[in-house]
Amino acid sequence: MNEWLDDLRTAVAFLTRLPMPHPEGAMPANFVRARRMFPLVGAGIGGAVGLFCLGMRIMGLPDLAAAALALGASAILTGALHEDGLADVADGFGGGRDPAAKLEIMRDSRLGTYGALILMVSFVAKLSALAALPDAVVVQGLIATHALARGVLPMMAASLPYARQDGLAANAGRPDFATAGIAGAFALIIALLSLPWIEALGAAAGGGGPRDRYGAAGATANRRANRRRARRHRAAR
Repeated sequence: MNEWLDDLRTAVAFLTRLPMPHPEGAMPANFVRARRMFPLVGAGIGGAVGLFCLGMRIMGLPDLAAAALALGASAILTGALHEDGLADVADGFGGGRDPAAKLEIMRDSRLGTYGALILMVSFVAKLSALAALPDAVVVQGLIATHALARGVLPMMAASLPYARQDGLAANAGRPDFATAGIAGAFALIIALLSLPWIEALGAAAGGGGPRDRYGAAGATANRRANRRRARRHRAAR
């Protein structure tokens, strides 16, 4: 049990900016094994961001504003770890002529045109998707997606070759397939446990699935709009 708790603390320290003790420095000896806990930490991040977004909506903020603030809170909580990596990849593949040049650009800490562009595209895509989620599924949906997104990382680290042999990932060590399998199982279990709640809450809130955003009020508005179109059509004839 102590090993699982140590792995959880190490995973929290790596994936978030929450203060956690580092008795063995920035890269603890259990870091490779701790990747099995990535989905659990991801679920916690998704739950926190979802509750923040839902709270902003309950306070009366428009959906887009609530989604933007929630994404900002997510970046603060995680230290924008994934955004930083995404921008580096975009700059490297956008500006590098060959693998060596791509790796050199990706190692540069400065933000380039491709990196800035992909960050804007990514933010707008996530903003619109989060704003479109019904209140009833915001928290559960983000828990599932954040767990799944981090659950695939150990498998990728276990099966894909490193871009460079002297990089941080290579120095951190490669997880075995048992560790990756545990992480994948955790991610799938979390996602499957979230699905019944998403379906049940979506049905209770809207009666018509996730796309029925405003429930009975939305259905009433749609019926009124249909009647107005029917009257205009009869008048035109």
